[in-house]
Amino acid sequence: MLTKRHFIISSAALFSAPFAVSSATAATTDRSKWSAWDAQVTPANYDPSTSNPWGVGARFLPRIVEANAGLTPGDIHVDAVARYLYHIRDDGTAMRYGVAIARGNLYEPGTYSIKRKAKWPTWTPTAAMIKRDPHLYKQHAGGMNAGPSNPLGSRAFYLFTGNRDTYLRIHGSPSPKSIGGRASSGCVRMIMPHINDLYEHVNTGATAKLYPPENMISAKS
Repeated sequence: MLTKRHFIISSAALFSAPFAVSSATAATTDRSKWSAWDAQVTPANYDPSTSNPWGVGARFLPRIVEANAGLTPGDIHVDAVARYLYHIRDDGTAMRYGVAIARGNLYEPGTYSIKRKAKWPTWTPTAAMIKRDPHLYKQHAGGMNAGPSNPLGSRAFYLFTGNRDTYLRIHGSPSPKSIGGRASSGCVRMIMPHINDLYEHVNTGATAKLYPPENMISAKS
């Protein structure tokens, strides 16, 4: 398993549930508002390595770290125990970000392919989410428009197994204080300005490896 012990912190950063999104949804994203929304969710005088109006633990701010040898540049690794996401870079380092993972048994470790990425995506809860928590999700069964309050936030990576959409996402979140915890219905959450930075460096076709959380490790030991 990849944990923080497998990475060596080298220097401060230079910059810094499952959610279903259906192409048939009635929800929309207004491209003319994307720049304004980006500005709305980005702190004034934003410095990824120090800006923290969200009050998250300092260790969850972006950092450049040294990656293990043999990891593929461009891939993403999610350490569910330490609540870190690592994006492997060409020079043997990785950019590390803080994340939140799914609550309870909703987190699904595995190896996935990022088949799609989107700016300011729309969101539609899955049928399973509506059945499990109708008081939360039934009102959005027809989809929710993109925007700063949308559960998928400002950016999203869509995780597939082969050609099958798993409905798992790595995405921005309008609940940044959840970072470091277990909060979602299956997805991996990030602070929106952080995933905005990451988004430009992740290509479709990259692999995302989600490692087991602490409760799964304990159950197997």
